[in-house]
Amino acid sequence: MYMETIDPKDITRIAVVGAGWVGISFAYQLSMAALCEELVLIDSNHAKAEGEAMDLNHGISFAPSPVRIWAGDYADCRDADIVVITAGAAQKLGQTQMDLAEQNTVVVRDVTKQVMASGFDGIIIVATNPVNVMAHVAWKASGLPKHRVIGSGTVLDTARLRYKVGEYFDLSSRNCHVYYMGEHGAGGFVAWDNARIYGKSIGQLLAENDQYSQADLGDIYQRVRDAANQIIEYKSAAYYAIGLGLLRIVRAIVRNENSVVTIGAHLDGEYGASGLHIGVPALIDRTGIRQIIEIDLTDEEQKQFDESAERIHRAIKNVE
Repeated sequence: MYMETIDPKDITRIAVVGAGWVGISFAYQLSMAALCEELVLIDSNHAKAEGEAMDLNHGISFAPSPVRIWAGDYADCRDADIVVITAGAAQKLGQTQMDLAEQNTVVVRDVTKQVMASGFDGIIIVATNPVNVMAHVAWKASGLPKHRVIGSGTVLDTARLRYKVGEYFDLSSRNCHVYYMGEHGAGGFVAWDNARIYGKSIGQLLAENDQYSQADLGDIYQRVRDAANQIIEYKSAAYYAIGLGLLRIVRAIVRNENSVVTIGAHLDGEYGASGLHIGVPALIDRTGIRQIIEIDLTDEEQKQFDESAERIHRAIKNVE
């Protein structure tokens, strides 16, 4: 029987470097998302990657489309369209994301160099913390164009924010159009002035209804800001939601969605900042970051953005 071979260029391969909680949460969700035909897991503990690949493969008969999953090495990145880096030390209770910068720089720089040595020429997505600093480290180590090295940025913070805002206004989080920007975690801020709920500005909603208050919005921000530490206290690590956040970014790339997602993008003058990755809304398509979206910030929000950028700059300087 004649069987036509498939051109490897027609096969979408995604490599995940780091088989810890975040990497495997993302890999599991990806295996069920019908976004790729090949998924390779890479970890310094190869046996761990082997076990995870076996476990994922045993559920493939329930997946919406076939996926070939295996534990590989950096040579497998050569034909990958996207490499997702989750390797590195995880945040512990009482730590800030920036506390991990020096330790994880060594990991991310080494991983990126090995990925590039394979001949890889696709898009890198970085989720290792502190994510904006690590995205910058990966970009410098890769030599790739800035639009092809993406940090997960504030995609998780924005998802947490929209969930809490949806609860407060009794509305689906999908219809809460509000961004968490700047640093991932405690150093970020909410662009409240640009938010739209029920098609109205926050100011309109506060003016029209006494049950809503600025104090409540401040409480929402604090809950979002402190969410990671609370989850770490309760169950040691947060990984499901960031796995879905990474999946959201990958879907926008693979399906050429032209969707706006809050990611860690390299700025060259946007928002008055340059030479760093930072959480901003950006238009994502098959090429990576097609365009950074510059929304209007109030003077106070711009000040918060500048302070976030300065902290990231200091961290980059320390690790370089």
